[in-house]
Amino acid sequence: MNMELFKYSSAEGWMPELTPEIDSVLTLVIIFGSPSLVAESNAFTELKTAFPHSCVIGGSTAGEIFDSEIFDDTLSVAVLRFEKTRLARAEVEINDAHQSFDAGKQIAEKLNSTDLKGVLIISDGLSVNGSELVRGVNEILPEDVVVTGGLAGDGDRFEKTWVIRDWQPASGHISAVGFYGDAVQIRHGSKGGWDSFGPKRKVTRSDQNVLYELDGKPALALYKDYLGERASGLPSTALLFPLAILNDDAGQEYTVRTVLSIDEEAQSMTFAGDVPEGATVQLMRADFERLIDGAGDAAALAMQGEAVSGDVLNIAISCVGRRLVLGERCEDEVEATLEFLPAGTRQIGFYSYGEISPYVSGQACKLHNQTMTLTVIAETA
Repeated sequence: MNMELFKYSSAEGWMPELTPEIDSVLTLVIIFGSPSLVAESNAFTELKTAFPHSCVIGGSTAGEIFDSEIFDDTLSVAVLRFEKTRLARAEVEINDAHQSFDAGKQIAEKLNSTDLKGVLIISDGLSVNGSELVRGVNEILPEDVVVTGGLAGDGDRFEKTWVIRDWQPASGHISAVGFYGDAVQIRHGSKGGWDSFGPKRKVTRSDQNVLYELDGKPALALYKDYLGERASGLPSTALLFPLAILNDDAGQEYTVRTVLSIDEEAQSMTFAGDVPEGATVQLMRADFERLIDGAGDAAALAMQGEAVSGDVLNIAISCVGRRLVLGERCEDEVEATLEFLPAGTRQIGFYSYGEISPYVSGQACKLHNQTMTLTVIAETA
């Protein structure tokens, strides 16, 4: 596998210059970019001109990761030219979150094959129910196919996200790339680092990813009580206090959910994934060191098993809530991932509205929030 990384900004253009000689039908172009660059059509056209035969995937961000640094208002691009790995792309249009399950099935059906080894999914971050999306994917694909990815971001604005469609940014779409053959190596790891606090509460009324009541009380009003003066900044300030859905009585296993929007009239909150009626939930808050350690733990998980060699790309997808909490220390978590990965590993990624990954190897993918989720890609010689 031959790999090159490129960064674009309006002020400096492409750094370094694009290298069209690695374009091929076995080449993958991955683009993570600022929502503000949707108007920079020339940048996307230049990529298409340089890599006309390549497969492309990407989406908007709440911050772009490039090696061990984090940027805003840029494009972070990785170009991978495989030697033996076949690629295929699939996309669907989605206008309503209730279409998410069927959209996931359609993506999986388009990519499914006996030699499929992995799928990378980048989805619109606002019009999709991530839980239903991955449930649809899991309905079709076998569990030994590694499925990872994330939901596109829009900073802390929650207004409009995009994914790459025909080399241009477009809202209301889900895009995926399938990797085929025995040569490709795809590893994954996902960890959080949040602490639970306050009483455990029962979800007494919800509809998929819309939460109406906790313990019979309006969910939004209850959430505002916890936020105090920060309630005026909703929905973005809710990222500081995500919701944990407890998967066992002891609360040792849980799934974290991030708020995407609020409805004052209905006193409801819409999350990136399902909040099942009858579930036990608890609020969470951050500890800086635990968040950074969680990023390193994700990398350690990705490196379990046989060693990877040659050029290695790590795709780091971290939740926007982690960036808001870590502030100036957010680069510590992207540096922590590289400490556990093979020497010379390159890294791109983005801050997202949701992360897609299995919990452990051999399991179906899940939607996560507030995690650092890694996808490590290499190819055997």
